[in-house]
Amino acid sequence: MATMFRYQLPVEQTGWTLSGETQTSFTWEYEDERSKLLALYDKGKKQQWDAATRIDWSQDLDPENPQEIDDRLIPIFGSAIWEKLTDKEKVHLRHHQQAQTLSQFMHGEQGALMAAARIVQTVPDLDAKFYAATQVMDEARHVEAYARLLNEKLGIAYPITPGLKSLLETVLTDRRWDMTYLGMQILIEGLALAAFQRIRDFARNRLAASVNAYVMQDEARHVAFGRLALRDFYPQLSDAERAEREEFVVQACYHMRDRFNQKELWENLGLPVKEAIEVAMASENMRMFRKRLFSRIVPTVKDIGLWGPGVQKAFADMGAIEFAEVDSDALLDQDNRVAEEFDAGVFVRQSLT
Repeated sequence: MATMFRYQLPVEQTGWTLSGETQTSFTWEYEDERSKLLALYDKGKKQQWDAATRIDWSQDLDPENPQEIDDRLIPIFGSAIWEKLTDKEKVHLRHHQQAQTLSQFMHGEQGALMAAARIVQTVPDLDAKFYAATQVMDEARHVEAYARLLNEKLGIAYPITPGLKSLLETVLTDRRWDMTYLGMQILIEGLALAAFQRIRDFARNRLAASVNAYVMQDEARHVAFGRLALRDFYPQLSDAERAEREEFVVQACYHMRDRFNQKELWENLGLPVKEAIEVAMASENMRMFRKRLFSRIVPTVKDIGLWGPGVQKAFADMGAIEFAEVDSDALLDQDNRVAEEFDAGVFVRQSLT
C-alpha cells in the first residue's frame, strides 16, 4: 500500500512546491583545502551503509507499544486526559504518537536531502561540495529507513507539521549558501539529533532503536560539517550580517521549542486539543525534553561565532545556556561509538529512573 493511503490526516493540505532563486557556484580550484573538512569527507565515504542490510528488518514491533517506550515519555502521561483513557485507547495513542513523531523524522530527512543537494550546488569551496555530496546519499538512506519503518512496521503515517514545514521553507528558499548550512546543518539537524537520541536510548525495541542509532552516526557528522564550514566564514561577515544570522537563530529556536506540541495528533485522536497542549507544555518530562533539544545546537552556535547578547539571552531563557560548554567533538565520537555498539549487539539502554 502506498504511503499516501496511510496518512491519518489529509496530506494535500501540507503538500507544496517551493520556488526561489538559487545561485550555482563553480570552482576551478581542485587542490586539497581544509584538512579537517576533508577528513570528515573521508569519514563520510568510509561510513556509508545500506539501510536494507545493516538494519535487521525481520524484527517486529510490539502492536501495543511499537517502539516499547516508557509511557512516561508520552506528553500527556499522568494527566486527567490520560487517566480517562481505556487500555485500548492508550494502545491507540501509543501507536499514533510514535507514528506522528517518526513521520516528522521522515519528512525532515527529505528536507535535509533537498538542502544537502542545494549545498553541493551553492557552496563555493570544493571540499565542502565533496562532503555535501556524501550527505546527499546519507539523507536519501535516512528517508528510506524511516519510510520503511512507518510503511512496513507501523502501517500509518502523518503529514508534515506546519511548524516543520515553515522552517524548511525558510531554509530552502534563502539564496545565501550559509543560511542553508545554518538552518539545516546547525539548527534542524541539531534538533533532530536530540529527538533521535531519545528513541535510541530509551526504546526497548531493537529495530526502532537501531534505526535511530545509525541515522545519528551520520547526522552528527553533518552537524560537524556545518560547524567547520561556518566557523571559517562567519568571522568574515560584518557586524550587521552576523546580527541578522543571530536573529534568525533566536527566532528559529523559539519556533522549534514552541511548536513541539503535536497539535495535529491530539486533533486526530479526538482529544481536547487545548487541554492536551497545556498539559504537554507543562509536563516535567516535556520540559526537560524541550531543554535537551538544544543540547546539540547551543555549543555549535557558540563555536561558529554567533554568540551575541541576544543569542545568549534566548538560550538562558530556554534553560539551555549550560550546554554552551558541551564538547561537540566528544558527542560526535559518542554517537559513532553507540552505532558500533548496536552493530556488535552490546548497547546498554538508559533508564528513566
